[in-house]
Amino acid sequence: MQDLNITFIQSDLVWKNHEANLRTFEKKISHIKGLSDLIILPEMFNTGFVVEPQEIETNAANESLLWMQKMAHSKDTVIAGSMIVNDNGSFYNRFYWVLPNGNYQTYNKRHLFSLGNEHLRFKAGAESVIIDFKGWKIKPLICYDLRFPVWGKNNYHSGIYDFDILIYVANWPAARSHAWKSLLIARAIENQSYTIGVNRIGKDGHGTPHSGFSGIIEPKGEWISKEIKDIESVQTIKLSANNLLSYRNKFTVGLDWDKFDIKLK
Repeated sequence: MQDLNITFIQSDLVWKNHEANLRTFEKKISHIKGLSDLIILPEMFNTGFVVEPQEIETNAANESLLWMQKMAHSKDTVIAGSMIVNDNGSFYNRFYWVLPNGNYQTYNKRHLFSLGNEHLRFKAGAESVIIDFKGWKIKPLICYDLRFPVWGKNNYHSGIYDFDILIYVANWPAARSHAWKSLLIARAIENQSYTIGVNRIGKDGHGTPHSGFSGIIEPKGEWISKEIKDIESVQTIKLSANNLLSYRNKFTVGLDWDKFDIKLK
């Protein structure tokens, strides 16, 4: 397990325009200084949080995935973020983890935001995903998943944790920014893991404002990135493997965690 350099990009998004968003992110990625093991983009980074997936250009997902592969290769890093995908007639809010060699892993958003009618057009994911990366185990999640701690709960078996990092990509509205920050801290503390939340800024196509507050929280619940509101931000933060392991060895709360299984509907 080595230290990881994590870059997250907090940006405004152009509504339903994947080409414009890809141009914006490509420019931001090209300006990243130094080495980064992982670059994380917000939820639906190529369109904004659109719940009418049939209104998105049919080639948007394929072009966006090809773009992620190109960016990952050119920067020799992992690129991650979610987008709308039509998979055999079913729409998913799908997280992509794209390697420099073009290979990728995916996670489909489990908890669909019914208040915003996401559940009417999208199909919920049915699989929890853990990604192995440079000795770390990383669990990707998407926006509304943050409100469901059981789905993001860590487990401990014979000295081994299910994951070391939680990632939430989001389009989380400004009106609920206090919940966003509070829940990210809670997830880090209760799981003894680094927790990363990457949110957008600006107004979406419905006029809903987003304030950002993207950040990285260490396992004790402290923010180790700058809390930036309402403006675009690109931050690269080093995650210390030694700090994580020493804290877990010193404060062995994992020994007392409840054991349970999740039954999917």
